[in-house]
Amino acid sequence: MAKDKIVAVTACPTGIAHTYMAAEKLEKAGKKLGVKVIVETNGSIGVENKLKSKDIEEAVAVIIGADARVEMKRFNGKPLKEVSVSQAIKNAETLVQDALDGKFDTYKAK
Repeated sequence: MAKDKIVAVTACPTGIAHTYMAAEKLEKAGKKLGVKVIVETNGSIGVENKLKSKDIEEAVAVIIGADARVEMKRFNGKPLKEVSVSQAIKNAETLVQDALDGKFDTYKAK
């Protein structure tokens, strides 16, 4: 598994601004830290840039920045961190660094 890809989902039930702000912050943090961050957005207009299974498989970790329901089963067995969308905006760089440092717990689908 290459250490050059992280996948993320940002979701906000009430609007699109926070969804896209979080996505942008995570992508910028990834660039700064030398890792590609691929973000699926899920705002009031629905899911955009849906993550491909290949990207999930290749990713070193998963970041969920969401205040809305996210389809989680597809991340089974991946290191994953789930935070609110506002936390993803405020702490994007820390989240990406923690993902790279292996600080996330492995997600087990229920």
